[in-house]
Amino acid sequence: MTAETTLDEDRTSSDFDDDFEPLDTDGAPELVSERYLDRELSWLAFNQRVLELAEDPRLPVLERANFLAIFATNLDEFFMVRVAGLKRRINTGLAVPTNVGRTPHEVLTDISRKAHELQLRHAAAYQELVKPALADAGIRIVSWEDLDEAEHAHLHEFFSSQIFPVLMPLAVDPAHPFPYISGLSLNLSVRVRNSRTGRLEFARVKVPQMLHRFVRVDPDEPVEDARYIALEDLISNHLEDLFPGMEILDHHVFRVTRNEDVEIEEDETENLIKALEKELLRRRFGPPIRLEISNDMDDVTLGLLVRELDVTEQEVYRLPAPLDLGGLFDLARIDRPELHYPTHVPATNAQLMRSEPNLPADVFGAVARKDILLHHPYESFATSVQAFLEQAAADPDVLAIKQTLYRTSGDSPIVEALIDAAEAGKQVLALVEIKARFDEQANISWARKLEKAGVHVVYGLVGLKTHCKLALVIRQEKGRLVHYSHIGTGNYNPKTSRIYEDLGLLTADDQVGKDLTRLFNELSGYAIEKKFKRLLVAPLHLRKGLLKLITQEIRNAEAGRPSGIRIKVNSMVDEAIIDGLYRASNAGVPVEIWVRGICSLRPGIPGLSENITVRSILGRYLEHSRIFTFHNDGDPIVYIGSADMMHRNLDRRVEALVRLTDPDHVADIGELFDEAMDDGTSSWHLDGDGIWTRHSTDDEGRPLADLQHLRIERVAQRTSRVVRSARSAKRR
Repeated sequence: MTAETTLDEDRTSSDFDDDFEPLDTDGAPELVSERYLDRELSWLAFNQRVLELAEDPRLPVLERANFLAIFATNLDEFFMVRVAGLKRRINTGLAVPTNVGRTPHEVLTDISRKAHELQLRHAAAYQELVKPALADAGIRIVSWEDLDEAEHAHLHEFFSSQIFPVLMPLAVDPAHPFPYISGLSLNLSVRVRNSRTGRLEFARVKVPQMLHRFVRVDPDEPVEDARYIALEDLISNHLEDLFPGMEILDHHVFRVTRNEDVEIEEDETENLIKALEKELLRRRFGPPIRLEISNDMDDVTLGLLVRELDVTEQEVYRLPAPLDLGGLFDLARIDRPELHYPTHVPATNAQLMRSEPNLPADVFGAVARKDILLHHPYESFATSVQAFLEQAAADPDVLAIKQTLYRTSGDSPIVEALIDAAEAGKQVLALVEIKARFDEQANISWARKLEKAGVHVVYGLVGLKTHCKLALVIRQEKGRLVHYSHIGTGNYNPKTSRIYEDLGLLTADDQVGKDLTRLFNELSGYAIEKKFKRLLVAPLHLRKGLLKLITQEIRNAEAGRPSGIRIKVNSMVDEAIIDGLYRASNAGVPVEIWVRGICSLRPGIPGLSENITVRSILGRYLEHSRIFTFHNDGDPIVYIGSADMMHRNLDRRVEALVRLTDPDHVADIGELFDEAMDDGTSSWHLDGDGIWTRHSTDDEGRPLADLQHLRIERVAQRTSRVVRSARSAKRR
């Protein structure tokens, strides 16, 4: 535990404390010192895999544009948080060696080298691959010079009426100090000469972020053959309107990334919301950590920006225009279905299908009959989790609803259901994590709206983020209280549920309900509980529980019994877990790791990890579920939940994993892993040097199977069988 945590040592604990005997490593060979990959470079390798999807000509072209935009916004966040954190630790004298024993200065140098390389590759992918492919599909991105006089006249009229009124040119001279440049804003640096005095002046024009980044040249052109011009290109060709009487000498595009990580000393503040709001205001003025400039910028302008923004040469990224390819999200939303992935409508889980077309589904009845394992977005969030909470809000037999909210959408039906339940007189508890990074302001707004409706809103435990995904409904049935629970791997967000791959368990199991009741009491009050029967809970004991399960696999292997470990996470960084997996490998345990992002584990190293395989899968959906499977001598132990294998998840967050007990669910997870790890499935393979190699075609050049497409087909087939069976039964 860390010093800032106010938890007692026996809170948030589990059965694993009572009988956990750590593996005796005395006499075992020492693990080699250089056994971890650098986490920051591993993250950059993840974003390179995103870029490789954008470079793939087999993908629909608007999806490739979307991946270019994802790469750009991913990198923005990486700089705002991870790079900013490294710089802050250096500047405050708190720099400590990284997980691979290198100084933050050394890591920053490596990050700069790799980030420069990737940003140039990213720009080249746009200019040389995606932009021409878009043009071939009838989506042409043109420059002002490509247009004729009539088109210039039309765009001038559009500029005058729709853009000019919102622009704010800012001069820089003795009477006007250098303006504040907001983070991630796109800007034009403009040098002008005063025609009367001959004096050279500098000005800055901010490209409005609320306007579309790409403007249709002619709205009457068919969408199948349309031209677009970048907003900054349009503005730069109307600078005379902004600076009348001045001679425009030159102009260039630049963009600043700032430290936007938020830090709050929770122990020293009485009102967390007010402290967070103050910190969010401060975030806007964080120090610059990256300056992106167009590659035609002259040295005079660059010198001014470097001096005024106080950035180093290492922090300057000179790139071909256009900067900020996150703006491609605009183009990626063009309504051209043939240029997107085929439409996929999530199916209703077979157990939740309506018995009659005109009757609402009875979620409680279905869950009472059998646990339900949900797999989004292949299965619908709206007809499962959302329906579960909406039915709970409307059901007069429901007495109480308790739920965690980490991130949710702006028009969330989940929040509305909680409000409806509170207004109906039910006891409603919402644990809102207002420290969810980059969603802080939205969560503050939701917290206040919930409080006004009579919901009991709490903000979790001091020093910890509440990241677990839990919902508990208490229902009166035949004179007794029944617990209905949902434990998931993803947020209660209907919008992201359509693009994030996640798992969730709906269960009426009494033990799970009691576990959640105790956990919610701990999160909202002062309960001190030692026992959770079907949950593993962080921060105190989740790591310990997983290490116990790893140790059991080692002992099984050493005794000649079958063994195996399979783990699916977003990130694999925690050294204790990685070392446990290394020791399992050395004992002969087959270990399969399926990771989306960071992986600090080095697979395939003789004497260290030759029995460990690491795969990564990226595609139309963001792989987000976390799964932990242990062979257990033929009686598999399977957990799903919210925790990644990172220090922050295991030490500084409240996380929960739930054990799956239904044999069908255990088999489903096994099948999912079999498909993911199969050499016939498209994926990236990690080697011991940290190099990810894409395997997407076979020896004859034919595409390998797409796991996510396979999942879509599996769920569709399962749904069709249920529908046919129901129709057949009705005819009988």
